[in-house]
Amino acid sequence: MWITERLHVQSKGDDDVLDLTGNVQDAVSRHRLRHGQALVFVPGSTAGVTTMEFEPGLRHDVPAAFRRLIPREASYRHEETWHDGNGHSHVRASLLGPSVTVPVEDGKLVLGTWQQVVLIDFDVRPREREVVVQLSGEKQ
Repeated sequence: MWITERLHVQSKGDDDVLDLTGNVQDAVSRHRLRHGQALVFVPGSTAGVTTMEFEPGLRHDVPAAFRRLIPREASYRHEETWHDGNGHSHVRASLLGPSVTVPVEDGKLVLGTWQQVVLIDFDVRPREREVVVQLSGEKQ
């Protein structure tokens, strides 16, 4: 069984961290997936998906680490082509990656107690992000 859903979430941009866990678990429950996997993927090249503890300290620390590693003020050849001010966004997103796969067991995402699925939007402006959730496995 394969099911694909598209979520739409509003982002503020500029390293906004959004918790997708509830949305993904809702899809698992709605489609009665018993055992399998949930792939969470963000189309585009200026946002990424990972897992982390969704709490205020880390919602500050993780983007701050990306800002130290890949500063907005640095020179990026992408700017020479497009002049859109988001060269750093592309580099940050490519390091984080566009997707994560989470196992599903007994109808629940297999995550640690303090682990959530998050999207980080590195782009320079607010926008609506599409997130693709693809479920595979055995139904209840």
